[in-house]
Amino acid sequence: MSQGGAAARKAAKPQDQGWAWMVLLAAVLLQGLTLGFPSCIGVFFTDLQHEFQASNSETSWFPSIMVAVLHGGGPLCSILVKRFGCRFAVMLGGLLSGVGMVSSSFCKSIGQLYLTAGLITGLGSCFSFQAGVTVLGYYFVRWRTLANAVASTGVSLGFTLWPLLSQYLLDEMGWRNTFLIFGGILLNCCVCGAIMRPVQLASGSLLQSPQPGEEPGRRAEEAQLPNGASSPHPELQQQSRRTACFQMLQKYLAFDIFCQNKGYQIYTIGVTWMMMGFALPHVYLVPYAIQNGVEERRAALLISVIGFINIFIRPLTGLLSGHTVFTGRRIYLFSLAVLLCGLSNFICVISAEFSVLIIYCVILSIAMSGIGALIFQVLMDVVEMDRFSSALGLFTILESITLLIGPPLTGLLVDITSDFHYVFYNSSFFLISAALFMGLSFCALEKKNKLKEASKVPLDNPSRYQYNEMPTEPQFESQSPPAVVYITSI
Repeated sequence: MSQGGAAARKAAKPQDQGWAWMVLLAAVLLQGLTLGFPSCIGVFFTDLQHEFQASNSETSWFPSIMVAVLHGGGPLCSILVKRFGCRFAVMLGGLLSGVGMVSSSFCKSIGQLYLTAGLITGLGSCFSFQAGVTVLGYYFVRWRTLANAVASTGVSLGFTLWPLLSQYLLDEMGWRNTFLIFGGILLNCCVCGAIMRPVQLASGSLLQSPQPGEEPGRRAEEAQLPNGASSPHPELQQQSRRTACFQMLQKYLAFDIFCQNKGYQIYTIGVTWMMMGFALPHVYLVPYAIQNGVEERRAALLISVIGFINIFIRPLTGLLSGHTVFTGRRIYLFSLAVLLCGLSNFICVISAEFSVLIIYCVILSIAMSGIGALIFQVLMDVVEMDRFSSALGLFTILESITLLIGPPLTGLLVDITSDFHYVFYNSSFFLISAALFMGLSFCALEKKNKLKEASKVPLDNPSRYQYNEMPTEPQFESQSPPAVVYITSI
């Protein structure tokens, strides 16, 4: 017993102390290297246009593909982490990111840039970022909230430093040599991954290794036949494959939650629509400022201003939203931040003077801090935590689709009209309409649920949650477990 207790204490030692803080530092660097990296692409927008003789729409596909893959590769990263662990996923992501940027420095056409810097670098950044966030859950238990808040500051640091470094290297060496250097910088994700040693349980098994007992499809298939033997009948084999495929989709893409949980449905549709306009200022702000006579170095500084203010405002927003006053009402705080983000775009339409653009960046950064701090927190409020990972998979894939098509469609509009003002008109339309849709829909849903609760006979143990969504599927008599309740606001 004493040896078992000593082994347990030795295995638990890395959590919340010692090496865990080195892992947290690596996570900060990872988020700055990956999630903060696309912020600098706008600095190269004009040079890439001139190099490849491309239109605004064609050039904007490059950052759109990168950001879409960065957000939409979550389910693939989850499978990779489950199979090989977080350290492998982070290091593989760093290798892909570095190879993608090095290859992009030799590109001869804009289409090759889509594949190298867009797809390969975006996928590598996705692996490194999401696996780096996942590993914090293994290394931190007591201080997990603090660890995630500290790690998120890496994004703001990346927003601040990447544009400044990009403009300096672009002026000194040109975009090809700059991309080559960026490939070497992104290889540091491999160093961060090497720091993330797998945490071991007392039994010696890895927390980050896949658990075979977690595959319900395999359990169901083995339960039908003794000793896990495969069925000799092709029809049963085909049916078991379909069942396993369906359960895999349900595990990583929560279509059942989307159909049954009204809160998740509203929020996913609202955020997906919002993303059509959310990324537009990041892509087009620098070329818009340059076109209106702002010096290139000062234009790149605008993105850095957004990142610098994010460093201080995002943690404050997270602390404010965690107050008991906003319990169950964070969706309205999120909608307000989206509305402010949409209204701020009209400042750019009024004037393109550098001082006015600085004011715009300050207001936009405050609104972005609220969106960044609340977007996943609200998702946790509307979905049960035991289904959060699958709900997040569908959520990120849907938003990545609109992140992919938003900037190119707006670029096409700019090419047709030769007026950059349509960038900010478009962005405002999507953001404001999404904010109104989410706020009013959740308000109507809350009133509807209150009316339902008032019309029902009081239960002995009433729910403590504000929104409850019951599945509409009929319960068979042979099924004894109670109906599943989907919590949509805690």
